[in-house]
Amino acid sequence: MNTTTASLLALALAFAGMAALGFAMDRHHEQLTRRRATPTLQRRLLRGLGSLLIALALAPCLLAWGTSVGTVAWLGFLSAGALGVALLLPYLPRTTATGAAVAGVACLGWSLASPSLSF
Repeated sequence: MNTTTASLLALALAFAGMAALGFAMDRHHEQLTRRRATPTLQRRLLRGLGSLLIALALAPCLLAWGTSVGTVAWLGFLSAGALGVALLLPYLPRTTATGAAVAGVACLGWSLASPSLSF
């Protein structure tokens, strides 16, 4: 896997994971759905999905750069994904949710279509 592909995959997964964690919070969930409180099951599912996506963002980094550099790159992509969510979520919650969903589905499609990427 080349580094450009790994970078795009890791950034997309980090963005989607951070968005899921953000929407698990009452304030941001209310901005998206207009409901005051997040249902407990939905909050747990969003937290679990966010954690899973963040953990999956590590795989392309390790495949492209190895253990030591890949871990540092992963932390950088987590920071970039969090910054993107932090800048978009308060002002454009629906756009953030759509972007996160598209990023997650695109990464899933890419990983299924690419024989060189095996999680």
